[in-house]
Formats: sequence, structure tokens, C-alpha cells
Amino acid sequence: MQALYTLDFATPDSPEMNFCSACGQPVVFRIPPGDDRERYMCEHCETVHYTNPRVVTGCLATWEDRVLLCRRAIAPRRGYWTLPAGFLENGEAADEGALRETWEEARARVVIDDLYTVYSLPHISQIYMFYRARLTRPEFAAGEESEDIALFREADVPWQELAFPVIRETLEHYFHDRSRDSYPVRSSSLIVDPSRRRGWG
Repeated sequence: MQALYTLDFATPDSPEMNFCSACGQPVVFRIPPGDDRERYMCEHCETVHYTNPRVVTGCLATWEDRVLLCRRAIAPRRGYWTLPAGFLENGEAADEGALRETWEEARARVVIDDLYTVYSLPHISQIYMFYRARLTRPEFAAGEESEDIALFREADVPWQELAFPVIRETLEHYFHDRSRDSYPVRSSSLIVDPSRRRGWG
């Protein structure tokens, strides 16, 4: 399933690389022998630098009939509301990263129920994974990357102030699924309109 979105702030597809991390010599951007796409390459030591998608993981955490949201204290989309989430670290399982991010951003302890939504954002080479989770107690506080933390019932969610389309979609799925008491894992790709491509997830 694919959804088409127009997003509203700039983020580069991938960081530009100038020098080889193996030997320090300048790199070129071209197709290596036997490959089918451009990569950063070092012609001095012949290292090919592969840039792969990054994984963002987080929790849709609930307490009774409310969901936990964080107001972002950092760019992009500072001041907008989001689910607690962030980049997965090396050597970390996806669910472990979701628990860590929920603690770092919302100072909340949760128990994970299951994987819930997975989104591919090919225009910025990122994958988002959200887990359904339950707070162990209604205690939370703003971490360094959050201005505020709050629990919201469906009618009170600040729908016009959500940071990213993946947050809106995940919340919409959740409230729909909650009414049926059935939570299938959902996966889709969010495709940006190429004529108005200005941002990310």
C-alpha cells in the first residue's frame, strides 16, 4: 500500500561525502564495477562506501483510553507533537530502541505489546517502526528533545499540530483498530509528490 504526501520542510536525501573514512583521500560518486547505482568510492584504496537506509523506532504508548505524545523541542518541526521515537543504534534490537527512545524523550516506562506500523520513506531512505505499548504507570516528563509530554484522548489529539504524516497515520489506525479491538500490523510506503518534494516523514 502506498500513500502520496506533500511534506513541508527540507531534509537532504543522504549526507554528502567528501573524503574516504578508510584512508582520508577524496572520494568520487560513480557506479562501481559490478554494481547498478552510484556510490561514494575511493580511487586510492578502492573502498566503496555504502549508504543504507536508517531505521527510526518508537512507541505508541497508552494509558487507559489515552495516547502519549511529545511536543518536539528540536528541529525539524519544533513545537509539533509526535510519538516518542528516534534512530535505532548499532547493536540494538528495534524494540529495545523503541523502549530507549520512549524513556529518553518522555521519561516513560512502557511494556511493548507488538509491532504495529512500518513505513518506508524512500525519498529520504528511512524506515519507521512503531510498537504498541502500555505505560506501566501514568508517570512521564519531558526529556532533552521534548518541550512537553501529555496524554490525549482521541477527541483531544492536536491533529493540526502533528509533526509528521507517519504520526497521523499511526494514530488514525490505532483509534480505528481500538474500536474493533483488533490491531493488525500495518505496512506502507509514503511517497512524496515529486513536483512538490520538500521534506520527509
